[in-house]
Amino acid sequence: MTGLRPLDGRGTAISLLLSALWGANPVAVKIGLAYVPPLRLACMRLALGGLAVLAYAWAIRQHGVFTVRRGQWRALWSIGLLFAAQVALMNIGLARTTSAHAALLINSYAIHTVVLAHFFIPGDRLSAAKLGGILVAYGGIATLFVPDFSFQSATLLGDALVSASALLLGERTVYLARAVQTLDPVTLLVYQSAIGGGCLLLQSLWWEAGVPTVYSVPLAASLLYQGAVVAGFNFVTNMYLLQRYRPSALAAWSLTTPIFGVVVSAVVARDPITPTLLFSTVMVAAGIGLTTRR
Repeated sequence: MTGLRPLDGRGTAISLLLSALWGANPVAVKIGLAYVPPLRLACMRLALGGLAVLAYAWAIRQHGVFTVRRGQWRALWSIGLLFAAQVALMNIGLARTTSAHAALLINSYAIHTVVLAHFFIPGDRLSAAKLGGILVAYGGIATLFVPDFSFQSATLLGDALVSASALLLGERTVYLARAVQTLDPVTLLVYQSAIGGGCLLLQSLWWEAGVPTVYSVPLAASLLYQGAVVAGFNFVTNMYLLQRYRPSALAAWSLTTPIFGVVVSAVVARDPITPTLLFSTVMVAAGIGLTTRR
């Protein structure tokens, strides 16, 4: 764990790519929720994500993906259960709030990650500059949504659920950063999808038994993006980053995710790129500079 280092140019570029892809995820989830209930959609996503990870393992000729040594099951079950709870809360919350609210609230996991890393990742201390950078960047994100953001009764429950999901996501990020040092990343991802997907399947069969699924092209596109891109490519690449870089530095770059999400919303929903968006981008960039400097 002490070998984890600050971000370099390569890590920064990869982090930005993952942030861009992750930024579009709330839009993809929102599209899927129009055709399938939240828990079932999450289960489908994890199933596709698990298949994508297995395809990756086959492509690199990695054997023993399902091999688990004694003493490793506790970490696998903990991550799988955390994943199931986090994704379930996010999907249920998204069904009850707007994509803009979700993009802001889910990204607050970066704040939780930095705080938790201070206590659980050796050498990843919470300095004054790091805390200041996080606050500046998060302030930029908040500024972006100030004109439309309010805890109205129609979105209050959804906002609370997405906020809880962000807390679990921060905890899972730090837990993964520790577990990936002793567990094979591909094995970790396969069991995360299998355990999490199994839990979500049982929950969906219980709570959503009478809710139909409307199969359509938009649903297929939504699942492909959530499963193959986010739960497949993004997770595999994120494991690569967590093996090499400090999670608090990665979390700082993830603060650009809502910006990418707004750009995707502008393209898909034809929302205008406003001066507020440009101002928020400057604040986020300044905050990242403060947080990631050595």
